[in-house]
Amino acid sequence: MGRRRGLMSEQFKMELAKELGFYDTVKSEGWGGITTRDAGNMVKRAVQLAEEALAAKRL
Repeated sequence: MGRRRGLMSEQFKMELAKELGFYDTVKSEGWGGITTRDAGNMVKRAVQLAEEALAAKRL
């Protein structure tokens, strides 16, 4: 089974990494260098932003 293509753009992931404070790690070590907790926080924040965008769209 092949790897799934990511749903988030690379630019969006970088913006989230900057916001959450682990951009330097990504820059120096790549995405494999972040912790599981950081990855989870990134996904959590992406979901939060998507929910906020949907809520704003409904108004």
